[in-house]
Amino acid sequence: MEYRRGAEGNGFPFTVPAIASLDRLVFDTPVTILVGENGAGKSTFLESLAIATQLPAVGSGRLASDPTLTAQRRLSKQLKLTWRGRSHRGFFLRAEDFFGFQKQLAQQRSEHEAEVARIDVDLATSSEYARNLAKGPHRASIGAIEHRYGEDPDAASHGEAFLRLFLQRLVPKGLYLLDEPEAALSPQSQLGLLAMIKDALDAGGQFIIATHAPILMAIPGATIFSFDDPPVRSVDFQSIESVTLVRDFLQAPERYLRMIWEIDE
Repeated sequence: MEYRRGAEGNGFPFTVPAIASLDRLVFDTPVTILVGENGAGKSTFLESLAIATQLPAVGSGRLASDPTLTAQRRLSKQLKLTWRGRSHRGFFLRAEDFFGFQKQLAQQRSEHEAEVARIDVDLATSSEYARNLAKGPHRASIGAIEHRYGEDPDAASHGEAFLRLFLQRLVPKGLYLLDEPEAALSPQSQLGLLAMIKDALDAGGQFIIATHAPILMAIPGATIFSFDDPPVRSVDFQSIESVTLVRDFLQAPERYLRMIWEIDE
């Protein structure tokens, strides 16, 4: 897949330096990583790309009508995509949408369970057959939730639920756009996500991931585009500022902590 920007727009997000400097990006490797500080434009670009590709969004409403993506839709109209082999399979996933989806799932289950309890009360004088018949649709919905997300989705950690949700939606030769998936994951769960990504790549999948997580940035063979210090450019894993910072901190945490505590004093 290749991106080219069309005519200039006005206002946000076209005023973001990295986006203003963008002209052409080629996604010719199975994995592309977008890195940069908050506000650098990587998530805004990824959201606009998701709108342009018309991928379904996991855990949120339609991207074409989401009120929080008005600016991103303006940018998406400026994107000109060229495909070597277009895939209509896959999804777009933001960590923030996952948290909302998990709450929505718990609410749906709770509502069905409340309806089952209400039927027992309202039809207390009816036959057991009649009560079971009335409860059937609600039990079926609860069963569908349990089959797809586990018997007790509420008891699962955010990381476990995220990985289960992710795994359920992987399909061969899919295109997957992920925005900061590490927000829901511990370092160990990030390794679990890497294993799932590897399986999806073996099945012909392609990933474009915006992330702050060095673990995800380290995917072998990935192209890494930095949105810091425009123009957007390809960078090496070892030269990424967040990778260098984490490595230096782990080697000598006391040096950084001493500086912070001295400042606070």
